Amino acid sequence: MHSPDPLLMTAAGRDDGGTGPGARRRARLAASRLYVCTDLQRFLRPDGTLDTAAFADFCAAAFRGGVDVIQVRDKAVDVAVELAAFATLVPLAREHGALSAANDRADVAALAGVDVFHTGQTDLTTAQCRALLGPDVVLGRSCHTEAQVRGARAEDGLDYFCTGPVWATPTKPGRAAVGLELPTLAARLDAEDPAGARPWFAIGGVDADRLPEVRAAGAERIVVVRAVTQAEDPEAAARTLRAGLPG
Repeated sequence: MHSPDPLLMTAAGRDDGGTGPGARRRARLAASRLYVCTDLQRFLRPDGTLDTAAFADFCAAAFRGGVDVIQVRDKAVDVAVELAAFATLVPLAREHGALSAANDRADVAALAGVDVFHTGQTDLTTAQCRALLGPDVVLGRSCHTEAQVRGARAEDGLDYFCTGPVWATPTKPGRAAVGLELPTLAARLDAEDPAGARPWFAIGGVDADRLPEVRAAGAERIVVVRAVTQAEDPEAAARTLRAGLPG
């Protein structure tokens, strides 16, 4: 008898046998190890429009270096600039067999046709995201406490979660670091209850020097910002990080 793989289940709870867009995205997310978040500030021209060529060069370099997911996260730009960025990122991600991700704005995510949508604890609920985006978009959430990690593992329709910030980071001012406690917890829960496991990423101040500590805590996937976005050579920086991750 067919036993559905939980990683290939759509958000509506239907197993499409791994052939539909939602299943393909979820399988790709499960195989992901390196997730990059970027703002758009350094790609803006003096008139505030997006230098799409420069942004495309960065994204392509990151993908060549082994990045699996690129998320655009910039609350300081106009919607038109975000949409221009996604018009560049979405096809590039597909070309490289990777995933595109949006943050916070479900309307932008829907218009852009991204693969992944990420929310914080005070943003739209999973049910609200599903109502707006449908069953095929991969949904993720940031978790900062043990209760939030346990809740994310159990929540129907949520595909992955992030634990952190492991270290304090200027990209999240005012957010206290939680240390390695949450990655350690998430790894332990997966070992104790493999059936309840879902993909998770360690986030917050992770770079090549700190990666061994995160790996020792049990993390197999990481989210980085400055380690790639501020590197002189994003492709080389991504490749170095990817070499320290499994798979």
